[in-house]
Amino acid sequence: MDVIDKKSRAKSGLSIAKGRSAKKLAQQVISKAQTSGSPSGVFDTLIIGSGFAGLGCAIKLKESGIENFIILERKEEVGGTWRDNQYPGAACDIPSNLYSFSFAQNPEWSRSYSGSKEILAYVHQMVEAFNLAAFIRFKQTVNEARWNEAAGHWEISCEEGGVYKARTVVMAGGPLSNAKLPNIKGIERFEGKKIHSAQWDHSYDMAGKRVAVVGTGASAVQIIPELVKTVGKLKVFQRTPGWVMPRPDFATPGWHKAVFRRLPFAQTAVREALFWLHESMATAVIWNSPLTKLGQRLSLAFLNAQVKDPWMRRQLKPDFNLGCKRVLVSNDYYPALQKPNCELITWPIATISEKGLRTADGVEHLVDCIVFATGFDVPKNSSPFKVTGRDGRDLGQEWAKGAKAYKSINVSGYPNLFITFGPNSGPGHNSALVFMEPQIDYVVRGVRKILTEGLKMLDVKPLAQESYNADIQKRLAKTNWNSGCKSWYLTEDGFNATMYPGFATQYASQMSTFEAKDYVTEPLRVR
Repeated sequence: MDVIDKKSRAKSGLSIAKGRSAKKLAQQVISKAQTSGSPSGVFDTLIIGSGFAGLGCAIKLKESGIENFIILERKEEVGGTWRDNQYPGAACDIPSNLYSFSFAQNPEWSRSYSGSKEILAYVHQMVEAFNLAAFIRFKQTVNEARWNEAAGHWEISCEEGGVYKARTVVMAGGPLSNAKLPNIKGIERFEGKKIHSAQWDHSYDMAGKRVAVVGTGASAVQIIPELVKTVGKLKVFQRTPGWVMPRPDFATPGWHKAVFRRLPFAQTAVREALFWLHESMATAVIWNSPLTKLGQRLSLAFLNAQVKDPWMRRQLKPDFNLGCKRVLVSNDYYPALQKPNCELITWPIATISEKGLRTADGVEHLVDCIVFATGFDVPKNSSPFKVTGRDGRDLGQEWAKGAKAYKSINVSGYPNLFITFGPNSGPGHNSALVFMEPQIDYVVRGVRKILTEGLKMLDVKPLAQESYNADIQKRLAKTNWNSGCKSWYLTEDGFNATMYPGFATQYASQMSTFEAKDYVTEPLRVR
């Protein structure tokens, strides 16, 4: 698999060895990282997380001439969500040519929608292609970031005992980092096997077992068709049905890869076409429009074509606007539910017992294993770890009623701190990476401003942050996400701290300008 085109490879002066396994690359990354050191006691930049966002920031920092940085990673391998989500059937629901960086295009994707293993291999090869291994510290779990007002730098403490200092910090952990078990009574009492989709235990043999899947979201619709092939009995517990669309997934022919290898502009053109196709979907997904109704009719036609039983069709028909919850993409989810060894259960789960799950109708469902496809603890009203800013202010406390930031990147009172995929930067219709790239460029612009102008502090003004968020919430009120359904986009009281209410082009436009007037600055005084 060749990550970057010839032009990019020549520019970086690096080549990629084909056929190298992700595991081998991971071992090389670890050994190189352990032998590297900091040029000084204080890093220019510290990046938390080595997923797409963290590595993308590192690539662009190097490209801008900044190399006194470090990446802290809590696990033993890069990859973020694609390292963690290796459950059966795990794949991306965005086309591969769009779910990859524009500056590191891969002509070797095996399918139009790649699986998680292939995406993880792509991440590993970016590390090698852009020579990032020496910048990464593994097994470094950040538990606090504290702003040192006198010194003008951040102090980052890790559970393992390490303490790092940096003038700027990039929180690149991502919103889908921490697996979340549901709050179901008795969950700790179950005596069988419990597996979360993001913490899959591949050593557990599902063959012939009685298995329950709790949840029918984006992960579940990929897991269920795989489990039904091997388990003895599969019970799927659905709380709310989702809108399901077909996925045009095809194997990539050899000639196709050859064209992309020899003519990189052809792949760029395909990527551009895919971008605009998904961009057009915003008019159906984000706002309630005639195209929303058209999308719902197409989804219902797909349901009717794949599910013959009228009662099951009724159970699987959503009662909310398309887009209010995440749109699901699968060709084999509905057929899997109709297999003889699969049962769809729509009664609410009342409690979990020692031997299974009891539903509100009084039935106890005995199972050997429960798979929780219940998503992540998205930081909508908390921070992923303790963050202490100016005058001892606590980010978790400030976000208790809903996370807020300026352009999703900066939070007032926390100078020199940048967040990728921060509040209200989530896409509902397009690739996460087309939102991520302008964020990365903005972060690099901010870091460069601090370093080149010798600033001790770059802090967004409270009024600028308040004005930005007032506009965001006003726009969100008119979207499908805020139309009444319950989703992980919203806090318990209905505050939307997750999604961006507009096109990807609008988001990129707002990130293209660094408004210096919206920030307070203070020069660094050298003693």
